[in-house]
Amino acid sequence: MSEIPPQLGNLMKLEALNLSHNELSGSIPSTFSNMLSLTVVDISYNHLEGPLPNNKAFHEASFLAFANNTGLCGNATGLNVCPSKTKGEKKSRKSVIFIVLLVLSILFFAIGVTGVLCVVCCRQEGQSNEDQFTVWSCDGRLEYEDIIEATEEFDSKYCVGVGGNATVYKAELPTGRIVAVKKLHMLQDSGVANLKAFESEVRTLSEVRHRNILKLYGFCSHPQHPLLLYDYVEGGSLENILTDENHAVKFGWIERVNVVKDVANALSYMHHDCSPPIVHRDISSKNILLDLEYRAYVSDFGTAKLLNLETSNWTSFAGTFGYSAPELAYTMETNEKCDLYSFGVVALEVIMGKHPGDLLSYFLSLSLTSTPEPMKLNDILDKRLPLPENHVVEKVITVANLAFACLRTNPQSRPTMQQISRELLF
Repeated sequence: MSEIPPQLGNLMKLEALNLSHNELSGSIPSTFSNMLSLTVVDISYNHLEGPLPNNKAFHEASFLAFANNTGLCGNATGLNVCPSKTKGEKKSRKSVIFIVLLVLSILFFAIGVTGVLCVVCCRQEGQSNEDQFTVWSCDGRLEYEDIIEATEEFDSKYCVGVGGNATVYKAELPTGRIVAVKKLHMLQDSGVANLKAFESEVRTLSEVRHRNILKLYGFCSHPQHPLLLYDYVEGGSLENILTDENHAVKFGWIERVNVVKDVANALSYMHHDCSPPIVHRDISSKNILLDLEYRAYVSDFGTAKLLNLETSNWTSFAGTFGYSAPELAYTMETNEKCDLYSFGVVALEVIMGKHPGDLLSYFLSLSLTSTPEPMKLNDILDKRLPLPENHVVEKVITVANLAFACLRTNPQSRPTMQQISRELLF
């Protein structure tokens, strides 16, 4: 193990610093307090100890940025407050002896308590230590046992959804709050990838606050028991509502236009109001939840990426086929334009009532021909609803035109999410 070179603190213009998983030990150099341009930091999974630097990036970082270290302290979520020190204080010999005796007493007490805990934990199947069931929540009162009790050990009758990498349960906590518990599948062949998705989702959602982004209520970070807790949204996914005949006919044109507007507002916030910008990378109808009043919430940030504005953002493919931008077939550069394309697909899906598969092929063919066949909007609108009338027609036409603009083959010719959001201010 090696210590962090204090010379790193001389990088005055550095904005992002990732020292995680490097087997680093010792304390963080005080020179890091001078890195005024630093905005993103990650020092997790090392053996660091001592106080955090007096730096905004360290004070505002999420708990995961400091996870799995020896003894860090400071004014940050999940860390103990550092013990105060009096300048110029000289400890007498008696004080030293007193402290030594106190430490020894605490050690003997801790050993005794640990022995008792080991006996208790051995009686509890699947529980090797207490820390693995730590749950962080906004009010600090949530316990893993509360989740176990609320779901009756994740009984299938509480299951409200199953995905490729997680199962979602509905749970009522002792406080009366109803939450959705997302339990990740930690299979041997996909466990590492799922854990990275978990960390990405916690990191991203702990930084954002928007009424159209699903609120993270808490999480349990143990590798064998990763859980994410969200506010429960009663209406279910946009995909399920559009495919259910009974729900689809109640999902009127005004409500559909407002859903498109909500998603646009959430993405505009992520792209233009967050620093660094956030790209979702998996916008689809299954990742948009609706409440009983048809307000939309963007969810599932497991593949979200924080953009570095000074470098290219190359990464492996992420997303859902049928919603992913066509340029991802030949480039792995992630930017906001990928979300724009996915948004265009979802916007069309909302007004068509189904995934616009054939229509997407038509738009791709426009780059190969100079004489595209004319298309009437009435031909693609959801036939389960009567045609929109009066002022509603103009709103639906605006949604359609914006969707078409987002589906342009050339990413640079697509509008920005901020422009989309402003066009929908009616």
